[in-house]
Amino acid sequence: MNEDMILALAFMLIVVPIVLGVGSDIYKRRLAFRERELELLSKQTAEKAAQYAAQAERLEQRVRVLERIAIDNKSDLALQIEGLRDAKVN
Repeated sequence: MNEDMILALAFMLIVVPIVLGVGSDIYKRRLAFRERELELLSKQTAEKAAQYAAQAERLEQRVRVLERIAIDNKSDLALQIEGLRDAKVN
């Protein structure tokens, strides 16, 4: 064996595994980082979805009240609107 072959063999036996090990560690860390990033994003999305659901529920309640006022012919509409304003202020 000549010196070039010995250097090439040493390179393949020492340097290549080290480079592959470091590369795989970097890849694992990147995957862990991306996973954590996605977990945080999913939590934020869930929180926003809950906020939107609560807002939709409040709007539905308001629409029900308005429908009840519009349909109910027995009472004075202006008095009910004022009553709702007073209730909202308190």
